[in-house]
Formats: sequence, C-alpha cells, structure tokens
Amino acid sequence: LHYPLRRQRQMCIRDSGVCHLGVIPLRKENDHKSELTSQLLYGDSFKIIDQRKDWYKIRLDWDKYEGWITQNQAIIIEEKEHKLLHEQPFSASKHLIDFVHLANEQIFPIPLGSDLRALSLLGHSIEYTPTILSSKKEAIVQTAYQFLHAPYLWGGKTPMGIDCSGLTQMVYKIHGVPLKRDAYQQAQQGTSLSFIEESQPGDLAFFDNKEGDITHVGILLQNHFILHAHGKVRIDRIDQTGIFNAELQTHSHKLRLIKSIL
Repeated sequence: LHYPLRRQRQMCIRDSGVCHLGVIPLRKENDHKSELTSQLLYGDSFKIIDQRKDWYKIRLDWDKYEGWITQNQAIIIEEKEHKLLHEQPFSASKHLIDFVHLANEQIFPIPLGSDLRALSLLGHSIEYTPTILSSKKEAIVQTAYQFLHAPYLWGGKTPMGIDCSGLTQMVYKIHGVPLKRDAYQQAQQGTSLSFIEESQPGDLAFFDNKEGDITHVGILLQNHFILHAHGKVRIDRIDQTGIFNAELQTHSHKLRLIKSIL
C-alpha cells in the first residue's frame, strides 16, 4: 500500500483515518493556539466527524475522545482497511523509543505505546516481531516504571511529556486494556475497593479537589507507594488520607476512591 496517495482522495464526514507519524497534537479547537487536550500516537485510528478549513474534528477509536487535528497530519483509509485494522490482535511498541522503517529505507521514531497494528497497512516495518503483552497486574506495574521521571505535560501521552490520566491510560493500553482519557472518566471504570488495604499493585487510586471533582489518578505499587504524574512521573507514599509528599512533608492529593481495573 502506497499510503501517501490517500491524501489526494476527497474526505467526507465519517471517513476513517490513522496516525502515520510518531505523535501529533489533539487540540480542543481548530487552532494551533488552542489547548492541547491529548495526543495521537503512531497507529492510533479515528473517525472524522467534522471539517473546518485545514482541520478535521476526530473521534479516536481507542477511547472515543474527540478533538481537532490538522489535515496535513492525517492519512485517510478505506472503511474495509479500518475494519481489518481492528480485526488484528492488539500489540504496542514496548521500548521508550522504537524506529519505524519506511519502504524507501528511511526511518523515524515512535514512542512507547504506539499501536503496531497499522504497520502493514502503512507499508512500514519494525525491527522486532510485535507481541501481545500480558495483562496481569504485575506486568502492568513493570511497564509503569518505564515512564518514571517523564516530565508533566497537560495533554501528553509519551515519556517525553505526560499527564496523570495519560500515564494510566498508556500503561494499560500497552497491555491491551482500554481506559478512558480523563481521570474522572477512568474513575467510572473497574470495581471499587473499600480500603487501600484491599488494593493490589496495578490498581488505580483517584483523588479529588476541594469541589469534590476527580482531578488526579495514579498507579498503586507495593508497600503503599504510588506512581503518578505530578511535576514529573514520580513515586510517593499513599495512605488512607492521600498522597504524602516526603519532600514537602504534606499530603499533596486527597484520596477519593480506589478502583481495580482487572
């Protein structure tokens, strides 16, 4: 498939597309100055639901999140190709940075958690055979450590910059488990636990603000520690009150609930 030719086809609403670059911004409005609400990683597929000038409004297949991308960063695919893409077993890139090989022998980088089902569709290849990773909680915790020290970035989803719910979503995505994009949405998934003592490493802890809105999420580790994105992806202690920041000697986040996703 010679995918660059796809961009010459006239787009219509409800067309499908796929991210053929390492990472592209998803914005709240059709403007480069608009808020970065999320990102598309290589292989992410979507439906086009609106068009304005040089922009497409899209709905991502993975989490149904909506936003705007520029037309020159979109590759349109046929509906039959979109269907075939989702019939394949899910597999994600497993290193902080992997390199995709193009047919012309050029390469470009893709970040951890990119969807590798699109490789053959786009005429690309990678240096290892994509595999389906275990969805056991122990494996999910090990993956979470790969994001340690990534800087906080509102709307980010990569080790180069990530937010709290982007972190939890990407860690679970790498293991083929869908989570919604925002913390309050993720809090509606899974099974609630009554006490922190009932939790296991890999479960999610959610935190609210003074108004009672859930605004933060992290991944529980062993021995009452939590990995979360706050300034950077870091590890702090957690108790029944919330996250305790040893550097500041205070609780930085107030615990609202704990959810077991698996």
